Amino acid sequence: MRSNPNPLRYAAEVNPSRRSIWNMYKRLLIHSREKWKTMIGAMVAIIAISLLEFAIPQLTAFTIDHAIPGKRYDQLPWIAVGIVAAALLLSLFTYVSSYLLSYVGLHTINRLRNELYRHIQMQDMAFFDKTRTGDLMSRITGDVSILQQLVSSGMLQMVTELVTFFAIAIYMLYIDPQLTLLMLATFPLLFLFTRKVGRRMRSSFRAVQESSAEVNNHLQENLSGIRLMKAYASESYEAERFTNRTSRNMQASITANRFTAIFAPTIDLLNYVGMAAVLLFGAWQVMSGELSIGAIVAFLAYLRLLQNPVRQLSRMMNMIQQSAAAYERIEEILDTKPSITEKENARPLPIIQGSVEYRHVDFAYQSDVPVLRDFHLTIAPGTMTALVGSSGAGKSTVAHLLSRFYDPSRGTLLVDGIDIKDVQITSLRGQLGIVSQDIVLLNGTIRDNIAYGKPDATDQEVEEAARAANAHEFIQAFPEGYQSPVGERGVKLSGGQKQRLSIARAILKNPRLIILDEATAALDTESEQLIQHALSQLLAGRTCLVIAHRLSTIQQADQIVVLEKGSIIETGTHEELIRHQGRYQQLYELQFPNRHTQELQQKEPLPSPR
Repeated sequence: MRSNPNPLRYAAEVNPSRRSIWNMYKRLLIHSREKWKTMIGAMVAIIAISLLEFAIPQLTAFTIDHAIPGKRYDQLPWIAVGIVAAALLLSLFTYVSSYLLSYVGLHTINRLRNELYRHIQMQDMAFFDKTRTGDLMSRITGDVSILQQLVSSGMLQMVTELVTFFAIAIYMLYIDPQLTLLMLATFPLLFLFTRKVGRRMRSSFRAVQESSAEVNNHLQENLSGIRLMKAYASESYEAERFTNRTSRNMQASITANRFTAIFAPTIDLLNYVGMAAVLLFGAWQVMSGELSIGAIVAFLAYLRLLQNPVRQLSRMMNMIQQSAAAYERIEEILDTKPSITEKENARPLPIIQGSVEYRHVDFAYQSDVPVLRDFHLTIAPGTMTALVGSSGAGKSTVAHLLSRFYDPSRGTLLVDGIDIKDVQITSLRGQLGIVSQDIVLLNGTIRDNIAYGKPDATDQEVEEAARAANAHEFIQAFPEGYQSPVGERGVKLSGGQKQRLSIARAILKNPRLIILDEATAALDTESEQLIQHALSQLLAGRTCLVIAHRLSTIQQADQIVVLEKGSIIETGTHEELIRHQGRYQQLYELQFPNRHTQELQQKEPLPSPR
């Protein structure tokens, strides 16, 4: 169990977010710049919409002030045609702007989601050790989808309303500055109220999204471990835990909705106060002869147009603040830098012979809990080196450092005399094959899983690799052969079959360095024999680092290294270590009591192991 389910939240709490909504739109604009021509077309349509918004009130004012008093019956049809034409053009430009901005918005969100996924893929293993899968899934899907709602629908409305607002405000200031300033007097109150409530809305929406991430975490962990739940009949217990998480999500949503519910009515109230002031002052001007009736009617129409953007933006505030909260969670990921990085001048690792050297390596997953201490080991090309020892001795860590999943805190790791920090990571891992006890098979066909490390492999190459791994026979027994689906995480295959596919995948990749991480620990005797035969095909002529609990599988190793508490305490061949009667001999006796030991001990002891 991880003690901190969401370490990224801790970073946000230590450094409280000062990111503004502008920063969110800035990133979205960066991703949308490829579609700048489309955006220009949308802006032209929006400007046309704003101009047409002026036309209808002007036609209304002309009718009241000129056509009616002058009894100009001949102008009435043209006024009607003008209003209908303006309405038709308004509908046309609204459609064009809506489609173009939605197109740009969806393109932008697609780029943002892909950027987020690629950034997560580039993180090191320490990042995934600390971050829960469900939380990452929530950010890639849920948080990005919230932004998608904003850019695909809200962006159009917001841009259109803002352009209309400023255009009408400038025009009204030109027509009647006093009346306009009176009307705008309520806007500072609107701004202050929006700023104060908006911050609390964003905080409440972030709580909603984080509680949703906890629900996703629970779902991901429980559905992937459904066999464990069934085996322990813990369905009721897990249902109760899920209910607790959904209840927290519901309570967070209720809090957020409370802010949303109070926001729009308050904005409407302030708008009506402004309208009352304008109506009273405008009526006084009409009665004083300073304004015509048509002018005040048009002014009130413009007032409604001016207040519509404020009203719409206030109603969109929940979407904007929810999107801002989602953006902050996305940006937390994008701002996370991997600790395992390539040097600027990193060069490709040439084709290697396979020598490996650990020089005085120290390592710790946590600074106060060292795992390796002054670890020094040399592996000759084409040889097998086995690591044995108690659980937690550091065996798997040695393999992880060779794969550069982590970097040593001190010391150097060399491959063919080259520091692996000086080479490109992909070129190192491209010459490295890993076969572990925890087999990872993707939900696809058998062929897809064998060819995963070499997607351009031919069918013949895939079959040859499967034959070498003793997998061809059971693959052919499936109705669809190599095109048979393996199911999620390979549930349709036995443990031995999955392991042989894993070996076939490594054989097809043809690596120079092989890591076997307890590759046969969970198999029955018959499967182990098949796997051992397949491994003999894989290891021929290659450098191999074996991590094993079954000591019977490593007796032919060129050297066996015994680890305890991160340090090497014995090194030698199987016979040398048995005769030394040290820790290795104790481990061997635990697995094979009295087997060969008495016979070997009767012989003259060899010198102490290296």
